[in-house]
Parts: sequence; structure tokens; C-alpha cells
Amino acid sequence: MDLDTFRWLLTDDGQQLLARATEAPEDDELKAQSQLRRVATGSDEERAAHVAAALGQVTLRRKAAAKLGDDAVRMYFTPDGLEQATRATVAAHRAARLAAASAGSVLDLGCGIGGDLMAFARAGITSAGVDLDPLRIEMARANLAALGLPGAVSVADATTVDTSPFDAAYVDPARRTGRGRTFSVDDWTPPWAFVEQLLRRDACVKAAPGIPHTRIPDGVEAEWVSDSGDVKEAALWSGRLATTRRRATVIGHGGLATITDEDDPGGETCDIGEFLYEPDGAVIRAGLVTAVAAGVKGGLVDDHIAYVTSDESFRTPFARGYRVIETLPYREKALRAALRERNVGSLTIKKRGVDVVPDELRKRLSLTGDEAATIVLTRARGHGIALLVEPF
Repeated sequence: MDLDTFRWLLTDDGQQLLARATEAPEDDELKAQSQLRRVATGSDEERAAHVAAALGQVTLRRKAAAKLGDDAVRMYFTPDGLEQATRATVAAHRAARLAAASAGSVLDLGCGIGGDLMAFARAGITSAGVDLDPLRIEMARANLAALGLPGAVSVADATTVDTSPFDAAYVDPARRTGRGRTFSVDDWTPPWAFVEQLLRRDACVKAAPGIPHTRIPDGVEAEWVSDSGDVKEAALWSGRLATTRRRATVIGHGGLATITDEDDPGGETCDIGEFLYEPDGAVIRAGLVTAVAAGVKGGLVDDHIAYVTSDESFRTPFARGYRVIETLPYREKALRAALRERNVGSLTIKKRGVDVVPDELRKRLSLTGDEAATIVLTRARGHGIALLVEPF
């Protein structure tokens, strides 16, 4: 969709067509296009563009609901803009941190369709955004208006904007090149050199969860954030916004919990106890597995494996817990015999640190029993081990 088509979509005629597109059949695109073209106005070329734009927005809104909740049905998107947009719960957490640090204003350097601007505004922060793409800027402006939120946006090169009038700066660098998604900070837009310069002031930078710890500048806090068990990002906080070195924040249905390197006394390996704990991905990325071990009064099963064991049962937001029922044979033939002896038919296989493909192993085991079971295949003090466990 080009800029002129989007601007038309915001007109009364465009809004009427968009409303019709929302009611069009989801499972028959040709029928939907035919219905909408009969009510669209303009030349054949214009009608085709307008119908495609309306149906495209409906599709993107439905897709966006999982990430942005109820706001999605009133917002406008490009496919790339939606992909890069921050999940609403994560954006709200970031905005709350800025508000708690008394950041009264923030400049979003590459605001895209305005997802983070919406969160900043709802947190009571005066916010402005810039982006190189005129279409995204127009969408950001329309999204703020649709949700009744304040905020200013303009087309500008983020690397040339003066950030000094704002209490904080925020940037979510694009992590795509002409070859697709990139995992190298050297391929970011704006580039890593710009990010390093920005981190010399009060700022927050959204990074991919896989950013190497060695890339994090001195004095910068790295916060890995997971939402409902999925690691979504690593946020880099600088200046007075940085409060620790490493942090893992876990967002779930019950609220939010956070753990830092100040909670980490270090730890050692120990024998498999009555309980096994699988740390959240944010905890693992932050290198805080031993902090979880300390929290459950346990230790690591192996120096290089992110499993924790303990003789005590704990409910923790930072790990999923399992009761260890027994140790099973690790070798495949003996493992098959042990599982058949226990009448297992439905098997959940969890693994870490071992060269096993669960789906392929499950097929080879050929279990036909009536019982369901969960096993953990991992390494304990350097040796392969199979544990029969049950979640608690």
C-alpha cells in the first residue's frame, strides 16, 4: 500500500470500505474482493488498490490481535511494521520503567507504526517519534488519533535528530537486510555505532534476545524480557535508567517478576534431588540460572546445562517445576523397555544439552501404552541422564 492509498483509506469513503471489508468472508478472498469492488468507487485501478488496502488492513488487524490486544481492531499496519511492533504487555512494562524513573518525555527514534508511542502516552509520558518512512509516520499519527492518545510524529533521519530536549531516548533498530532477518548488531538500522553513542545518555535500546553479552557497553543494564514463556527482547538501559548489570523480567498472567545479578550468589553442581526446575528463557539469556538455583535452595545439574535441582518444592515465576519420579536408563533400547514396562503411550520429551530430536526419538520408541509421561533428557555432571518427571 502506498501513501496516497492509505490517506484515501482514512477518508469517509475509505472508512466505509474498511468497515465492509471487516464483514467480508474470511475464508473466500475472491468472493470478498468481488463484493468490495461492487461498492468501491473510482477507476478500475483505483478500486483494485482500495479493495486490496482494505482487505490487507483487516488481515493485519486480525493477526495483530495476539500482539496488541483490543487496540488492534482500530489500528493500521504494514506487514513489516506489525512484525517489528513491540508486544503491548512488554511495551507497557518499558513505559512503566521510564515513568518510574521520572522520565517526563521520550523521543522514539524510529517509531514505526507507533506501538511504543502508545505505551509511553498511556504511562503519562510526553512522547514524540521520528521515522524515515512517510507511510509509517502517517500510520503512527493515525494510530494515536484512533486510540485518542497524544503524541507528535514526523519524517526524519533518527541519526541526525537532536535528542537533548528529551529526558530519555528510545530506539528499536531494524534488524532486517535485503537478505532477510539479521542476527548481527553490525547490520542494524540505525547502525550499532549510533546505538553506542545513544547509550552515553539516558536511553533505552530494544535489542534481539540473542545479543552477545560482550557487546553490552560498561555501565549499561541489559534486561531480557519474556512474555508468557517466550523471550521477546533484550532492552539496554543507560544513564540513570540503568539500575543493575543484568536483569531477567518475566511477564505472565499473574503479573510481572524480575531478578537481577544482585540476586545471584553463584552456585555449584549437585546430585539430582527430588525436584527439577527449568528456568525461563529470559533467565537463561541473562545468565542468571544460578540465581534461580539459590532461590530454590538447590544447585545446577551440570556446569553447562540450564537445569536446576533441589530437594525442596518451590513455586517460582522464574522456572517451571517438576517432581522427579525416578531415573530411567539413558540408552535408547533400555529406555524403550523401561517406558513399555510402565505402560507409557503418550510421551512428552524435554531435552537440553544432548543431541536428540524429540519427534524422531518418540517414533523410534514406538510406545503403545495407555499412560502419559514426561521425560527429561539432559546431562548431569557431564554424563547423559534420563529422568521421569511430572510437572507441578
